[in-house]
Amino acid sequence: MLDDFMTRATLAGIGVAIAAAPLGCFVVWRRMAYFGDATAHAAILGVALSLAFQMSIFIGAMAVALIMAMTVTLLAGRGYAMDTLLGVLAHSSLAFGLVAVSFLSGIRIDLMAYLFGDILAVSRLDLAVIWGGAALVVALIAWRWSALLTSTLSDELAYASGRDPRREQLILTLSLAVTVAVAIKVVGVLLIAAMLVIPAAAARGLARTPEAMAVTAGVIGAVSAAAGLRAAYVFDTPAGPSIVCVAAVLFAALNLVGWRSQRGA
Repeated sequence: MLDDFMTRATLAGIGVAIAAAPLGCFVVWRRMAYFGDATAHAAILGVALSLAFQMSIFIGAMAVALIMAMTVTLLAGRGYAMDTLLGVLAHSSLAFGLVAVSFLSGIRIDLMAYLFGDILAVSRLDLAVIWGGAALVVALIAWRWSALLTSTLSDELAYASGRDPRREQLILTLSLAVTVAVAIKVVGVLLIAAMLVIPAAAARGLARTPEAMAVTAGVIGAVSAAAGLRAAYVFDTPAGPSIVCVAAVLFAALNLVGWRSQRGA
């Protein structure tokens, strides 16, 4: 079954959706959308370093994404507004990554595949990495679910309950780095933040509990991946952007239905 490239691509998309769903909910609740975007942009520098030192792209992208996320966490509140700091680091790391790629002599690289994804070229090894990373992210979030929710509501509430919100932020940072690393092959660094935010935002109006929102976001992400791949095959469009377009259409449709039901009530 895995010999079929469309099957591998669909499974890869679903794996990324599963990883991004619970993490995307926390990104939405904490208003960290730009934080996720900055971490994803940094991954292109990790790709360049991985190719230069002939190491795994997954490890290089995850390491640089993690360094970026931890740097932002450490520098936040030290004289710069968060959005300013994220803007500087996001765009500078992307620029340095693109420049570093241009210095790689003797290495053929499809830069568009890393920027916008190349899900149709997913191999069995890529599939194992994606699902392994998704399992790690889901395990981390499930392990710290209650503590993460408490620290999301309030730092003071977290301290009062004996939890350290900085540790929970570190767990989110690690999960975000893993998700970025596994999603590069599927949607590329420029669209990873969309797969984090859009399904979670679409699920927000449908769910009554945080757990239901995470599950619903996963379903919306998986449907977006499968339908986006089908649309890319039928209309001969780029697969990664097609997946994000389907997610955006679902977001708009679900919000329209919710708006009409509220008016009808």
